[in-house]
Amino acid sequence: MAHRLKKEKDYRYIEVGEGKPLIVLHGLMGGLSNFDAVTTYFSEKGYKVIIPELPIYTMSLIKTNVKNFAKYLHDFIEFLGFDSVILLGNSLGGHIGLYHTKLYPEKVKALIITGSSGLYESAMGGGYTKRGDYEVIKKKAQDVFYDPAVATKEIVDEVYETVNDRNKLIKTLAIAKSAIRHNMAKDLPKMTLPVCIIWGKNDNVTPPEVAEEFNELLPNSELFWIDKCGHAAMMEHPQEFNDILNAWLESKKL
Repeated sequence: MAHRLKKEKDYRYIEVGEGKPLIVLHGLMGGLSNFDAVTTYFSEKGYKVIIPELPIYTMSLIKTNVKNFAKYLHDFIEFLGFDSVILLGNSLGGHIGLYHTKLYPEKVKALIITGSSGLYESAMGGGYTKRGDYEVIKKKAQDVFYDPAVATKEIVDEVYETVNDRNKLIKTLAIAKSAIRHNMAKDLPKMTLPVCIIWGKNDNVTPPEVAEEFNELLPNSELFWIDKCGHAAMMEHPQEFNDILNAWLESKKL
């Protein structure tokens, strides 16, 4: 990882740059380094980019759900002393950002979601239960991207280690069930903040129609597509992702 991990109180996080707080939320199998390009770009554009290590596998099993992750995020923002922030979330991170916005709307100035769960039941946990077979896990990891080469050996090894750790696997399945329980369809029409939706046209995990549904249900959203792109646009097409997001933030004067 290119950036140093800070450890304070119960929190581990990356913090780069000075300016408006932009908090980045990783997904279920996503490392903080997935956002290296976002961190570098926006920390030079007048933002303080902060990526917390979410307690996906460290919370007690009974607390392992979307709602408690959103509360953890709230406590983290309070710990940092910010009145309001911009949130950017990929996959489960997008869902946590949405749920946090539902619970604490006054704390969120704007929201960016990419490949987010929250509407689509198959968005997490599916197919990772066949443990032990490295090639099966490798194929699953590659399917996340349009270009399978993006799934480096390091990424595949990390996913393989996760699904072969019984404790982590149980929590992964708990989170998948929690994501279904915490469906956001009824909540989205009440969220009036600006929302930027950036989506891969070839996302197999949360297909394009999920992005369209988010865009229909959110009253103040804009949807942007990235072609030849899977579930993690900020990794697969970092320059295009950053250009789209920067233009949107400038248009909203955020």
